[in-house]
Amino acid sequence: MRLHLRLGTVAALALLAASPVAAAVSSTVGKALNAAAAAARSGNSGAAMAAIENAKRAAVSAEERSKVAQMAAYVYTRAGKYAQAASELQSVGASPRQLAPLYYQAGQYDRAIAEARKGGGEDMQILIAQASVRQGRYKEAVTAYNNLIRTNGPKAIYLENLSGAQYKAGDKKGYLATTERLIRVDSSPARWQALLSNFRQNPLRPEAKLAVFHLMDVTGTIDRPQDFQEYAKLALTANQAGIAAEVLAKAGPAGTDAMSQKLGQAAAGMSQKAAGEAPKLAANPATALRGGNAFIGLKQYPQAVAAFDKAIAAGGVQVDQARLFKGIAQVRGGSMAAAKATFNAIGEASGLKETASLWSLYAATH
Repeated sequence: MRLHLRLGTVAALALLAASPVAAAVSSTVGKALNAAAAAARSGNSGAAMAAIENAKRAAVSAEERSKVAQMAAYVYTRAGKYAQAASELQSVGASPRQLAPLYYQAGQYDRAIAEARKGGGEDMQILIAQASVRQGRYKEAVTAYNNLIRTNGPKAIYLENLSGAQYKAGDKKGYLATTERLIRVDSSPARWQALLSNFRQNPLRPEAKLAVFHLMDVTGTIDRPQDFQEYAKLALTANQAGIAAEVLAKAGPAGTDAMSQKLGQAAAGMSQKAAGEAPKLAANPATALRGGNAFIGLKQYPQAVAAFDKAIAAGGVQVDQARLFKGIAQVRGGSMAAAKATFNAIGEASGLKETASLWSLYAATH
C-alpha cells in the first residue's frame, strides 16, 4: 500500500517556528523561544531542548505556557520525538487534527485513530485507514477505505489500497470486485502488473497459470526471464507450440540459455507439425481441446473457437478448461463481448473461475 499521510501538523509547527515570537510573552520567554527555534532549524536538538526548558521555567501566564508548548512540539517534531510533541500540544488543548498525525508518527496507532475520528476530513480518514493497516487490522482498514471512497469518490489510490486490504483480509470476492473498479479507472500495464503479481501468489492449476501468462502477455507485463521460460513450458505442455515459440522470441537475451534453446527447438518442431495435426485433433471430441490449443498457437482463432466448442459439447472434466481457452481465443481474435460471456459461464468448482474473472475484466476494459 503506497498511500502517504499528509502531516499538516509538522508544516504548521514549522510555520510557527519561522515566525517571530509574539510580543505577548516576556522578553525572557521570547528570547528562549527564539533560541529554541533557531537551534531546531539548524538541527541542534540538544540546544533547542535546553532552550525550551529555560522557556518553561520562565513562563508564568497561560499564554506563555501555550507558546512554550507549541514551540516544544516543533522542537520535538524536528527531532523525531513525535510522542513528546503530541504530549506538549495536548497539554494546551490542541485540536485532534494536530494530534492525530503526531500519534501516528509515534506509532501510537490507537491514539491516532481516536483523535482522527474526532477530527474529521479526508486526511483524517486516510490516517485511520493507514493506522489500521499498520496494526494488521485489515477488516477495519477495508471499512476505512470504503468510507474514504464513499465520501471522496473512487480515486485510484484509494481503490488500490482497498484492494490490498481486502486481499490481506482474505476477502477474495471483494478484492476482485475492487480490482475491477480499479482497472476501469486505470488499465495501464503497471496496474495490471500489480494485480497479476498479487494474483499469482495463489496456488494455481497449470491451466490457470498458463491462462494468467496469456493475460500477462496481452497486457505487456512479462519481464522476468524465468516467466518467459515457464510460460513456454506450459504452452508446450498444452500443445500451444506457436505460443511457446513466440514467447521465447520475445525473451531476447534472456532466452539464450541452454534450457530456453532446448524449449525453442521443441517449439519449432511442434509448430511445423501443428498445421497438419490441428484439424485432425479438432475433429475428434476426445482431442478437440488439444486441437483448439494448437489453433491458438497457429493464431487461427475462429478454428480454435470451433474446436473448443466441440470439446465443451462432449462434456467431461475438461469443459471449463475448454471454455477458458475458448475465451482467450475470442479475446485474441477481437471478439470481446463473446469472450466475456464465455468466461462468465465457467463454474466455481473448476478452480478456474477467478482466472476467468480476470480475463472477463480485461475483455470488459478493451
